[in-house]
Amino acid sequence: MSANFSSPHENVLQLGLREGMRVGDFGAGSGHYARAAAAVVGGSGKVYAVDVQGDVLKHLKLNTHVHHQSAIDTVWGDIEKPGGTHLRDASLDAVILANTFFQIENRFGCLGEIKRVLKSGGKLMVVDWAGSYGGMGPAHDRVVSEHEAEAFFIGGGFHKVKSFRAGPHHYGIIFAAP
Repeated sequence: MSANFSSPHENVLQLGLREGMRVGDFGAGSGHYARAAAAVVGGSGKVYAVDVQGDVLKHLKLNTHVHHQSAIDTVWGDIEKPGGTHLRDASLDAVILANTFFQIENRFGCLGEIKRVLKSGGKLMVVDWAGSYGGMGPAHDRVVSEHEAEAFFIGGGFHKVKSFRAGPHHYGIIFAAP
């Protein structure tokens, strides 16, 4: 892990992904997590990089190494709305929600969409900012604590698998879908 920031590659390894798995990166942004997951699931797997910002998705696709391009599909979608990701029900082995939870306005909508697309027992990895860090992270009033994130997803029916340190400024939690 970088001494100064979170390492998507190391964090993705916490999920226990394997070749051939199907993964959703919800709120994919610049695609660091999508590319890290693609490196693990390989050409027989698929990573759906979902974001509501079309320009961000174009940039992600252009900046993905040719080796991983076949494993990544960019999807313009809204992770906060039922069916907003355009993915099939129970089609994913894992969902990644990295540096995104603090931005979500409709948390229950996002929870429902994650539950809809995950297979029973599928994994959800939440990585988010542990604090504001003088403006490096989200505004202080937007930070979602590890405890708050854990309580939200457990309250939504997920089972906590483990917590991990996702970097010097981030927490990570792995959940299993009901």
